Amino acid sequence: MTTSQRSVRIERTAQGRYVAHNERGATLEFGDGDDQFSPVELLLAAIGGCTAIDTDVATSRRTEPDEFTVTVTGDKVSERESGNRMENLEVRFAVRFPEGEQGDAARSMLPRTVALSHDKLCTVSRTVELGTPVRTVIE
Repeated sequence: MTTSQRSVRIERTAQGRYVAHNERGATLEFGDGDDQFSPVELLLAAIGGCTAIDTDVATSRRTEPDEFTVTVTGDKVSERESGNRMENLEVRFAVRFPEGEQGDAARSMLPRTVALSHDKLCTVSRTVELGTPVRTVIE
């Protein structure tokens, strides 16, 4: 087993608006406005993005896709006693490859690469499925 710590730093920029910074200098704005991604939408994007990257890296070695769209959906549940959570998460791939030998090779490996990402590679969905404690600390 190997471990490597990852982190993001989140700064408030205005009421209901935030920017996440990673250690490589990238930023991502989010918040509760209509023009912002919400934290729940970021979770869905992280789940889909993780599996999309795994799958794209493997299949695009054969050929570039004509279409590559991943849609992630889920139901946000709010319960007074048990709190808020997401249920019924689904990652749906719409991927098309060009006709021909290379497209056939990419198409044939698509189910296997999606399954491998889901079952072993995608840190995000694996963490969600397996569950892990989240500790909060006030400095």
